[in-house]
Formats: sequence, structure tokens, C-alpha cells
Amino acid sequence: MRQKTTGFFVLFVCAVFSGIIFFLDHSDTDVRNQLDGSFVFYESFPSESVSSRPVDIWLPEGYHANTNDRYPVIYMHDGQLLFDKKTSPYAKFWYRPFGWYIGGMFWEVDKTMSLLIREKKIRPAIVVSIWFIPNRRGAEFMPQKPITMVETGLEHIGDSDVTPDDVISDNYLKFVTEELKPFVDKNFRTLTDRDNTFVMGSSMGGSISAYAISEYPDIFGGAACLSTDWTHGKGAEIDWYEQHWPKGGKHRLYFDYGTETHDAPFEPYQNRMDNVLRQHGYIEGEDWVTKKFDGADHSPMAWRERLHIPLTFLLSN
Repeated sequence: MRQKTTGFFVLFVCAVFSGIIFFLDHSDTDVRNQLDGSFVFYESFPSESVSSRPVDIWLPEGYHANTNDRYPVIYMHDGQLLFDKKTSPYAKFWYRPFGWYIGGMFWEVDKTMSLLIREKKIRPAIVVSIWFIPNRRGAEFMPQKPITMVETGLEHIGDSDVTPDDVISDNYLKFVTEELKPFVDKNFRTLTDRDNTFVMGSSMGGSISAYAISEYPDIFGGAACLSTDWTHGKGAEIDWYEQHWPKGGKHRLYFDYGTETHDAPFEPYQNRMDNVLRQHGYIEGEDWVTKKFDGADHSPMAWRERLHIPLTFLLSN
């Protein structure tokens, strides 16, 4: 009797599992994968600085027709989450729990970009989508100098097993600036100067985006940092930036935070960072904005809903 019961349970689970996969795949095909613009996908972009990884290059509508035009470029982290593509592992059930699907796991950057371009609210731009390496995200995104050159007492990065000694974000930024950007500039019609090169991310992706401005102020002209997680080491990054942040007047900076879930403790840290910006000559509302979103949580769905705001700030006509 026990064997029969166990066998039935296994068959039942398999049937339910198969049904859920069918539902997700069917929905992906009919609804989610209606992408705007065009993509060039590199399954394993090589690097001498970090592990090779997938990279998506999103090209706006009109790129192939208007062959004389050149475009600003936004380098965005967490590439798996930016576009709902079949190439993303999150399009598969075993990478994307059912609740994530319902909640909206993808930013749908292509749709927001295309809408803003059609409405002439932003300049057409290229998006370079950089995938993270599983189990290495904290090591690559945690700002390295603030967390290793200042005594923080920090043993692990967030809830991960990554320690400060594991952090390699300097190598990650070296990959972006010395390997990826030259390739993109050579193979696509880009505007290569600082004023047309931006970086964007959320949570620790916001942390590495801010760090990119600090480390490479002559390469990146602006950053959008959504729900930036400043809490590591009780704001060690912010303390570091007091002495290592570029002067205002040459960069456009966007920060925001919600008030729910993981975003709940961010406000006092962001206030400290805002003071750093003021001390370095940034003018709020002109070359820098910080926005608070009451009721917003720490999720791709929340970031997708307000993505148009930082994009407009960085790329407005």
C-alpha cells in the first residue's frame, strides 16, 4: 500500500509540474515575448577580468534603417531580469518560481524604452544588458574599495556566503570599461563620450552603478540607482564616497527607494548619500534627483513601474 501511495504522489506531482510548465511556456509565447526593437545576443562574452557571461545588446527601432545615426549607451546590470526573452533562464519554470511569474519578474526595458522614444520623451539609445553569474552577484556588485579598505566588521555580503575577501567588483568594472565598452563602441554605432555613456541597476546593481561613477567618472556621465542597498557595513560605501566622489557639474545622478520589504530601512542611508552629493556641489533637481516611492517594495515589478522616470532623467531630449 505504501508503494502504491508513493507512486501515485510522484505521478500527481509530475502532472501538476508539467501543467504549470505548459501554462508558463504558453503565456510566455503568446503574451510576454512580444519584444520591441531588436537584439544581438552573445551567449558567452569572454573576459580576462571576470567569468564569461551572456550579454544582450538591445537596439532601438530605426537603428538598422537610420544608418548614419549614433546612439547613447546604457550599461545595465542583472541582464537576466531586463527582457522577457526565451534566452533568459527566468523564462523557465525551474529558474522562475510561479509566484515570480505572476509578480512580474522582468523589467521589460525594451517596452519602456520604445514607448518613451515614440513619445519623444527621450533620445533613442542602445541598452547593453550584462548578465550576472549565479552565486557571484554579491562578489561582483559590492563596491570593493569601501568594503575592503575600511574597517566595517562585515563578515558576509547580505544573506550570501560571500565575504569581503571574495569581492571582485574592481575586476567587474574593469571588464565593463576595458573589454565590453570598447567592443560595443567598435561594433555598434555609439556615441562614445562620457556625456552619452550611462550605467543603471537596482539593489546591489545600484551599488555597483554608483561605484562606477566614483571609479570611472571620465567614462560614465550618469547613473540610475534604484533601491540602492547602502546597508552593508552600516553605510561604509557612503562614508567612502565622502572623500571619493567626483565634483558636481559633469554627471547626472538618479537615486530612489521604496518603503516596503527590503527597501524599508534605506531612507536614512539615502539621506546620508544625498548629503554627500550636496557637499560635492550637486544641485538637486538639476544634475541629481532622489525620489521616495511610498508603498513600493524591493522587486523587479516595482522597478519596472517607475523605470520611465530614471530613463527620462538620463536621456531626456
